[in-house]
Amino acid sequence: MDPIYPCGRINRRGFVTQAGGGFLGLAMGALWAEDGKIPGAAMAGPHFAPRARSVIFMFMCGGVSHIDTFDPKDNKWAGKMVDAVGFGDNVAPMVRPVIPILRTYKRYGKSGIPVSDWFPNVGGVIDEIALVRSMWCHEGNHFPAVIETSTGHRGRAFDHPSFGGWITHALGTANKNLPAFVNIGRPSSPVQLTGGYLGATVSATPFQAGDTPIPNLYPPKGGSAAERERQMQVLTDLNREFRERYSINTDLKGRVRAYELAARMQLAAPQVVDMSTEPQHVLDMYGIGQSETDDFGRQLLLARRLAEKGVRLIQLCHAGGGNGAWDAHGDMKTHEPLCRAVDKPISGLIRDLKQRGMLDETLVVFTSEFGRSPWSQNITGRDHNPRGFMSWFSGGGVKGGIVHGSTDEVGYHAVENRHYYSDLHATILHQIGLDYKKMQVHVIGRTFHLVEEEQSTGPIKDILA
Repeated sequence: MDPIYPCGRINRRGFVTQAGGGFLGLAMGALWAEDGKIPGAAMAGPHFAPRARSVIFMFMCGGVSHIDTFDPKDNKWAGKMVDAVGFGDNVAPMVRPVIPILRTYKRYGKSGIPVSDWFPNVGGVIDEIALVRSMWCHEGNHFPAVIETSTGHRGRAFDHPSFGGWITHALGTANKNLPAFVNIGRPSSPVQLTGGYLGATVSATPFQAGDTPIPNLYPPKGGSAAERERQMQVLTDLNREFRERYSINTDLKGRVRAYELAARMQLAAPQVVDMSTEPQHVLDMYGIGQSETDDFGRQLLLARRLAEKGVRLIQLCHAGGGNGAWDAHGDMKTHEPLCRAVDKPISGLIRDLKQRGMLDETLVVFTSEFGRSPWSQNITGRDHNPRGFMSWFSGGGVKGGIVHGSTDEVGYHAVENRHYYSDLHATILHQIGLDYKKMQVHVIGRTFHLVEEEQSTGPIKDILA
């Protein structure tokens, strides 16, 4: 069990005196975790041999309609009233009319798994994918659901970290010049990036596709890399006493480590984001250069390049901000351009990883905070549905071409092999070598876990190779 101190042992005057002149130097120093100066910065490493080195986690913000994409239902219930008891915040008896599904499904690959006409390219790689059609969570509104699916906990009574923060805390970075946890794209909530009570040192580092992956990345013109390395070493020596004296203060520690990492990324990140060396056929595979797919294609190509460099978790938030653009209350037609934007890039990522021999060691995950309801809101749209929805996995020691679990006839309830969202977290942890039962910390007099066992059954073993 790893103790966390909620308050730093530092007096205000000492902080002001020392911090005023120290941040600039600390920004150029070596990472604290590298020289062992941060107690509890990381656990002892993986609990067992990992199947995956990196995770590319794609979060579709707003709630993908599972029954219009990867969980086909016939339309025999269209127009009929169904029991919707417990829907939303209302636990009273309720019936709602089912609206028709306007999508067509086609069977793909050797597995013959049906996929919607909105995802033909992903259908082409379905034999590399394990579909889990029986996910569920508690929360039916966006912000609480994002908290639940990002942290494994409901509500904000405690400052729970995101599961990316837990992974960083447990494993640290595999590449001293790049962060362990990167976020690309606009999230629905800052909770998706937070280190919470594990500290700011394990929160996500925001990246973006393009010439400048993070603001102020590039060093001032003039001077050589060798000169900058010498400066960093001198400043490391000068600041050792400062680090030792105040290393227990988590806010200061987080700020300093962010500066230090930024300094190292000035040397490493420009090469990672430089896509000019990628051959045209790879760019085409991701849909780069095509108006509908260029943005997400660049993000996924950047994710692949970060995975190549050892970044442990690359989280991509698609169409975030507010409730998220996947929130199709008004009309299900709003899903169509979103599906086109991600379909080709996702299939390109899976094909590219496989061609490079990286798919076996890279776990790809597709999910959102909940699914959509079988009934309408505003006649042609669908409401939120946390009671039954879909996520899928590819690579990283996961079986391909399989379907696990199911929802009921209309897609409202998960009914077969039900999996609470924390099972998704437990599965990711297992594939990168972490036992979810050991992911715990003691803070403010309580023991917290990423995965609460009373709701979770642990890793989804039936999809693991």
